[in-house]
Amino acid sequence: MNVLLIYPQFPDTFWSFKHALKFIGKKAVSPPLGLLTVASMLPKEWNLRLVDLNVRSLTMDDLQWANMAFISAMTAQRKSVHKTIQQLKEQMIPIVAGGPLFVYEHDEFPEVDHFVLNEAEITLPPFLADLENGKAKPIYTTPAYADLSTTPSPRWDLIHFDDYVTLNIQFSRGCPFNCDFCNVTALLGHRPRTKPVQNIVAELDAMYQAGWRDSVFFVDDNFIGNKKVLKSELLPALIEWQKDKKGITFSTEASINLADDGELMEMLVAAGFTSVFIGVETPEEESLASCNKKQNLERNLIKDIKRILHHGLQVQGGFIVGFDNDRPSIFQRQIEFIQKSGIVTAMVGLLQAPPGTSLYERMKKEGRLLAHLSGDNVDGTTNILPKMGLEPLVQGYKKILQNIYEPNSYYQRVRTFLQEYQPPRLKVHLDFSTSLMYLRAFFQSIIQLGVIGKERFEYWRLFFWTLFRRPRLFPYSITLAIYGYHFRKICEKVWQT
Repeated sequence: MNVLLIYPQFPDTFWSFKHALKFIGKKAVSPPLGLLTVASMLPKEWNLRLVDLNVRSLTMDDLQWANMAFISAMTAQRKSVHKTIQQLKEQMIPIVAGGPLFVYEHDEFPEVDHFVLNEAEITLPPFLADLENGKAKPIYTTPAYADLSTTPSPRWDLIHFDDYVTLNIQFSRGCPFNCDFCNVTALLGHRPRTKPVQNIVAELDAMYQAGWRDSVFFVDDNFIGNKKVLKSELLPALIEWQKDKKGITFSTEASINLADDGELMEMLVAAGFTSVFIGVETPEEESLASCNKKQNLERNLIKDIKRILHHGLQVQGGFIVGFDNDRPSIFQRQIEFIQKSGIVTAMVGLLQAPPGTSLYERMKKEGRLLAHLSGDNVDGTTNILPKMGLEPLVQGYKKILQNIYEPNSYYQRVRTFLQEYQPPRLKVHLDFSTSLMYLRAFFQSIIQLGVIGKERFEYWRLFFWTLFRRPRLFPYSITLAIYGYHFRKICEKVWQT
């Protein structure tokens, strides 16, 4: 059996870093962890070929070789999914589909032969058994949650490391919180389930032995959801693992209550974590309460963010406008908050209601649902009718993007970050190819940003400010300047429409 594992293409989004990847010669941010893990669950005698459409095209050679195709996708990949399915059906290749997009939208893909939904550890084995007996059903689903001790290590041999910026790993699934706009708990449950620590170490060993010497992203939706296991088991193991390793750094996602635990932040840094994404959402307390974002209430969010920065962790942040309690003043409040916070990578989106969430059900009852959500957090669209009106919301949203990502404001925010950030002393290991990659990025930034870019004045201002004020952070300033170029390209498409 020759099987294609196909990961559809993402559109040009905030997190695609498409315009930044050109500086370092990479093709995509990270490989498809889900498909690589599923690959390890398939029969050993099957021949597998991964086609990440973010890295290369699906060729006629692929199609003529294949007896079957597996597709996994998220909502933002919907357009590429339709195109890929059409290519496969033209060649009469049976299609098996899974992933978040299909969990709630499988009825809209009638061309797919078999849906293997929810967690593959549970639904894939019965599909494979039925397939072998010639009795495979159209759909396999379950309300149960998987025991992560049964999750195999990904098949890293199916990808080329040189194509990607970071590799992914998963320690836990689920989140203890219940934000009404988030579908994490609908898909993965409230109780954070964790992999055995020895499995995580084995996965990291496999990456390292295969030659990986760069960043690793823990894809957990809330890495600190089970703090007890994290502090007593995983982080001590990661600290020990790092002792004889070079070049590996970690990043992840967490809730703002991370700021309450100094010991936890110190352990994260000691284990090699350098950055964390946090859902800040809004400085408006009424809106936080209305969406059940209890963990963000009654806090000085600016102080919390700076406390995390002072412990040596960079903070990336998610922000939302369009809550029912939002007033016209929210747009300026968000701008001022983001600028003061020092969060350079600030993803601001319109409130959306994913299927499976309590917000979705409420909007449905109130007759306020629009078309499908796009899955792109920063494209200026929403699938709900906002109380303030769609036009005022969109115009206010454009104002935020233009303000925080025009060069003067963006570079000012970078300087705020550099003033607050207290970086840890990390072991630096740059092999020849990595050194060349960073040198390429540096010189290209000079040409693209410092010579021909409209941000050139701000670029050189930051360049020399960092050299004289915080020279140790100079690599960060160049990296963030390159990020800013990408973010501006993405956000200009919204604010100029």
